[in-house]
Amino acid sequence: MREIVILVPDIEPEQNVEIDVRINGRKRTMQYRVELIRFEGIENSQQDKVTVLRHKIAEYDKNWELVEVGAPSDNGIPLTFRRNLEPNGD
Repeated sequence: MREIVILVPDIEPEQNVEIDVRINGRKRTMQYRVELIRFEGIENSQQDKVTVLRHKIAEYDKNWELVEVGAPSDNGIPLTFRRNLEPNGD
């Protein structure tokens, strides 16, 4: 799938954004979700954080596709997932 960049207002983690697009006249709904992976209680080592991040991504709902790993902060790292919904909303 080709990508189009659409700027959306800042959203809080664990919220969804739905975008309706038309491709050759056929409507599709794209749903995005931002999850903040927190590093609380994890050792300061980068390797430990990477291990936690890999585990969270591998165990994430398979109906969602990882599309972006955001910039890390002291609290954690935001992940953006996408789920394609068919025209009938499935």
